[in-house]
Amino acid sequence: MAQGGEFDLIRRHFSRPVPAPFLGVGDDCALLPIREGHQLAVSTDMLLEGRHFLPQSDPVDLGHKALAVNLSDLAAMGARPLGCTLALGLPYVDDTWLQGFAQGFHALADAAHCPLLGGDTTRSGQGMVLCVTVLGEVRPELALRRDAARVGDDVWVSGALGAADIALRWLQGQLPDPSGRLAPLRSALERPQPRLALGQGLCGLAHAAIDISDGLLQDLGHVLAASGCAARIWFDAIPVHPALQGLAPDLVQHAVLAGGDAYELCFTAPVGQRAHIEALGQRLGVALTRIGSLEPGAGWQVLDADGRPMVVRQAGFDHFAASEQDAPPGVAP
Repeated sequence: MAQGGEFDLIRRHFSRPVPAPFLGVGDDCALLPIREGHQLAVSTDMLLEGRHFLPQSDPVDLGHKALAVNLSDLAAMGARPLGCTLALGLPYVDDTWLQGFAQGFHALADAAHCPLLGGDTTRSGQGMVLCVTVLGEVRPELALRRDAARVGDDVWVSGALGAADIALRWLQGQLPDPSGRLAPLRSALERPQPRLALGQGLCGLAHAAIDISDGLLQDLGHVLAASGCAARIWFDAIPVHPALQGLAPDLVQHAVLAGGDAYELCFTAPVGQRAHIEALGQRLGVALTRIGSLEPGAGWQVLDADGRPMVVRQAGFDHFAASEQDAPPGVAP
């Protein structure tokens, strides 16, 4: 515990210099410049104790993740970070915990050139509440909007999928791990890496993008609904994290198609951009994989190795559904 009130807490852990001509922590509002020809990109996410993170989560990892999940939204828009704000609801003040949280938060903020510009703190009744807002800039004609996908586009994903979902199930005691091979997957869940450079590099190459936070199919479904397209997805083409080898096929299928917290990018792009996209992935050291294509119609269909439609029982996570099973299914075109 530490003595002192709200403003001492802010001074100790969250007051840091910001680059000129920004105005940061300590005033009624933050001030930040926007370059001519750009629009402001804004995204807000909340993380609730017991809902989005476990009470025993490492505070350094949690500080990282609180910002990372928001930066991932900027990546999905192709935006460059400008700054962020942080609101904390705390049941009590634990200075040691706050020091670790601030360390993880500021380390990623520095790496992403996204300074903390302000925020708020308050006492919460039950559990911690973390709320981050990120601000970025993007040229409007290049923004990777969800409604910009086109029939004929390829569907791509970055990285490999499934690790975060399996890690969460292991931490919750749903999966045994006698050999200890699942423990390394924790970093995928607790320290996701927002694909900022990839998102910005896709501007001018891709049409639409979304970050995978609630499940590949559910998040892709948002793009399809906004763009008025259907998708055929080839299950065997989806990149699966190698640590999932040997797990039950139905478990892997769920983790890859419906598992959340991946924070990889799913994007659509014209067929003619394939070589440029592959070159971008090689330059950034990020695996980029074509997993399907867009067609006329609505919804998505997942095909097996023989081209037959697969039965998919869960599309992803819905915060207001009674359970994940209530997430909306895909609609065959």
